[in-house]
Amino acid sequence: MLAAAGCGSVGYSASAGMMGGSSGPSPAATGMSSGPGGYHFRRLSCSTPPSLPGKRVDVTLADMGMTQMMGGTAPRGALMMLHATPDIVAAGQITLVASNVGWRTHELVILPLAAGATAGLRVPGGDGKVSETGSLGEASNSCTNGTGAGITAGTVSWVTITLPPGHYELICNFPNHYADGMHQELDVI
Repeated sequence: MLAAAGCGSVGYSASAGMMGGSSGPSPAATGMSSGPGGYHFRRLSCSTPPSLPGKRVDVTLADMGMTQMMGGTAPRGALMMLHATPDIVAAGQITLVASNVGWRTHELVILPLAAGATAGLRVPGGDGKVSETGSLGEASNSCTNGTGAGITAGTVSWVTITLPPGHYELICNFPNHYADGMHQELDVI
């Protein structure tokens, strides 16, 4: 089933635990808002439906140093982030909402973590991507749910999955994004 997303301008508010600061052109001149740690966040042009099933996990996808929309490929060493709130959630039905407030195209892929493994240790191949073997779901379809060509700048995507207790890794798997820091552990209890 496909759900239509609402249109309009939605601002982004940074999480309390992130570093402050900003630089670059004024938000009014670029259609962006100042964010933590020098990130310039795009305003969202669409949103999720008012009611989503299960527990909600908000995932912010962003990149630093950009002032115009770009495709998904990034150079190694680019400054990017993936931040999930909350990062601990009860088992069961969960909707992960990925908001791309950056300038590059991103995606959200959910992968299981092996016992004792931690996020950020997968080894990218020559194409700059990690293996998605065992993927449990993906949000990569601008302004709607499910799989697509990527979440373009200033849009959201979401996926609803059922997760048993365990450890999972949330990643962006566009070329070099994982190596550039777009990964975080999600613990399901």
